[in-house]
Amino acid sequence: MATINDHHQDSNPNTPAATAPAVPTAKQAVPTAKTVDTQSVLKRLQSELMALMMGGDSGVSAFPEEDNIFCWKGTITGSKDTVFEGTEYKLSLSFPSDYPFKPPKVKFETACFHPNVDVYGNICLDILQDKWSSAYDVRTILLSIQSLLGEPNISSPLNTQAASLWGNQEEYRKMLEKLYKPSA
Repeated sequence: MATINDHHQDSNPNTPAATAPAVPTAKQAVPTAKTVDTQSVLKRLQSELMALMMGGDSGVSAFPEEDNIFCWKGTITGSKDTVFEGTEYKLSLSFPSDYPFKPPKVKFETACFHPNVDVYGNICLDILQDKWSSAYDVRTILLSIQSLLGEPNISSPLNTQAASLWGNQEEYRKMLEKLYKPSA
């Protein structure tokens, strides 16, 4: 390609025969590739939605927002026998155009006092960052976050107050009850 470009620079740039063949070919290939990618992402997300709806996993759900399959709203409930039992959290999931090769951006929309969640709802979870695999799906993400609630990684906290309090579950539960307001 560099040789072709050098050749064009040496020839008259106003000559249609010199520039016409290279430009349309390149422009036509790019949109076609993007259309195929978007279609495969769309099919993948539709398939994941169907699997999630049919799966019947307890305490996790997610659905696309209105007409945008790339933006979802999710819900997770705190697992039984954890300090989060009885709590319910709303999440936002935003899927990139190169999903599943890149992870979605997932945030808590409901305030969550947790060692691995900051005040803005950002989540520190390895599978949403450097340990992401295209084999993961929405169900895996939601179940992993649900599991993280009861089993935080306190060695890598985003919320140091929550991490320091985690060792005393009774005090942690009191703080959680004080901060958590169930949606009406």
